[in-house]
Amino acid sequence: MLQAALNGRRTRADHPAVPVTPDDLAHAARAAVAAGATALHVHPRGDDGAETLEAAPRADTLRALRAACPDVEISVTTGFWITGDAARRLALVTAWTELPDVASVNIAEPGAAELVRALVTRGVRVELGVATAADARLLVASGVAALCDRLLVEVEGDTAAALAQRDAIDRVVTAGDVRLPWLEHGYALATWAVLERAARAGNGLRVGLEDTLVLPDGAAAADNAALVAACRALRARHG
Repeated sequence: MLQAALNGRRTRADHPAVPVTPDDLAHAARAAVAAGATALHVHPRGDDGAETLEAAPRADTLRALRAACPDVEISVTTGFWITGDAARRLALVTAWTELPDVASVNIAEPGAAELVRALVTRGVRVELGVATAADARLLVASGVAALCDRLLVEVEGDTAAALAQRDAIDRVVTAGDVRLPWLEHGYALATWAVLERAARAGNGLRVGLEDTLVLPDGAAAADNAALVAACRALRARHG
């Protein structure tokens, strides 16, 4: 898997190519898929440009993406920060009218296990986000790993810290007998070292303007497609 994370929490103040509207996202998605992406991850926005869990703008975004990229997997965020309230988040998610293929849920967020169960009941697959070894221990204790499709391993910090955290997560999930495929990404310039390690391990890769604004050599990326192309080249080097 090579997943393109098209926008995240970023705005055009961060980068002029950050897609916001459904049309923006559809255009960026087409280009990313043409560059080699096999899946998409998005943070849908409302009319005000802010992230939303509301059903109508989410449906608009999903329909635009599916028209642009038929048969390409679409993942959406369920980030707790969007509402700041676990019960409100659960109510909004259970009211979705147009369902994504996959939703990401961060295990460390309030109400995560309940949200995973609600999504799976509705037929939405889950990528379970873990950022630290502590998150991995929560995952092992949560009892929901078996309900999920994959681990979204998303480590932060500089390159050395990110790689150390990745290895710590690996030790915890291995000891906890969590047998899920990994989809990996990092942030900023550390993104590329994380992806290099993931490619060597044969794991899924995620890249996009959500995660980093720079190419492996530190140069500014023109857009999501440029990042995907660089990631595709990295994976090719590792067979």
